[in-house]
Amino acid sequence: MTPTEQSSLLTVAWLAAFADGDKSEVERAQLRSIASTLASAGSTVDVQAVLQDVLLKRVSLAQAVAGLSTQEQRQLAFELAVTVCDADGAQSQAEQQFLSTLKAALGSGLDSGFAAQTAGLALLVDAPGTGTGAGSPSAAMPTVSVDRTRLEKTITNQALLCGALELLPQSWASMAIIPLQLRLVHTIGTAHGAVLDASMVKEFAAAAGVGLTSQYLEQFGRKLLGGLLGRVAGGLGRGVGSAGAGVAMSFATTYALGQLALRYYAGGRKMSTALLRETYTELLGTARQLQTTALPQIQERARTLDAGQVLQMVRQPLA
Repeated sequence: MTPTEQSSLLTVAWLAAFADGDKSEVERAQLRSIASTLASAGSTVDVQAVLQDVLLKRVSLAQAVAGLSTQEQRQLAFELAVTVCDADGAQSQAEQQFLSTLKAALGSGLDSGFAAQTAGLALLVDAPGTGTGAGSPSAAMPTVSVDRTRLEKTITNQALLCGALELLPQSWASMAIIPLQLRLVHTIGTAHGAVLDASMVKEFAAAAGVGLTSQYLEQFGRKLLGGLLGRVAGGLGRGVGSAGAGVAMSFATTYALGQLALRYYAGGRKMSTALLRETYTELLGTARQLQTTALPQIQERARTLDAGQVLQMVRQPLA
C-alpha cells in the first residue's frame, strides 16, 4: 500500500471520528496525541498533517476516496468508517449521513463485509438497565454466588484473544477488539447480579478513562502504517516485531479493564470516577508486565483464529 493510499484511509478514519461534530476539546487532544504517536513510528505518511487537514476542513471526503486505488481498499475504508462511528455508542444522525455519503462516494460493488455484520455489535448488551452510572453509588445488588476463579480465567483468555487479533493482517481483526472488551465487562457485571445495558457498560469504560474511538483509531493506525493490512501468506502478517505495540496495548487494556470490572462489581459499584481511573492506571501497568510472559500464548492463539470464530465470539455471550 502506497503512502498516498495510507493517507487516504487515515483521512477517512479522522473524518468518521469527527462526523458527528460533537468532539470535546479533551477528545480532540486525545486524537492529536494518537496522531503524534503514529507520526513517531517512522512512517512516510505525515499523520499530523492528515489530522490537521481534517480539523481545518482542507480535505473533502471525495478527495480522500479518490486516493483509494482498489476495490479492496474502498471496502476497507467503509468498514473502517462504520467501526469508528460505532465505537463510542449508537450512530448519530450525522454519522449515519456521513456513512451514506461515504458509501455513495465509494461506488458500487461494496460487500456487506465484516463491518456491516458487526455494525452495532458494541451495542449487543441491550437488556434495559436499572442501575446507576459507573461512578455513582448504586442500589444494593442482589447477593449471588460468584465463581471468581472462572472470571479471572475469562479475563486472561479474552486478553490473550485481543492481543492475538493484533497479529492478524485481516481488516476485520481490530474491529472485533472493542466489542469483545465491552462484552467482557458485561459478563463480569451480570455474574455479580447487575442488570446492565449498553450505555452503562460504555459509561464504565469512559469513567475508567478508556476512549473507545481513540483506542480503535490507534489500533488501526498502527496496523496500517506497519503494513499489516496486506494479504500475507500464513496469516500472521509481519509477526510480533512490527505488531508488538498493538499487541501490548490490546492485551493490556483488555486485562486491565476486566480486572477493574471485577473489583468494581465485587465491591457493589461504589468506586468513584477518580478511584476508577487511578485503579485502571495501576492495573494497566501490571498488565503490560504480564504481556511479555504471555507473548507465546498470544502467538499460538493467533495461529488458530479465523473470521468466523471471532465473529461468533463477538455475537455470543462469553463463556
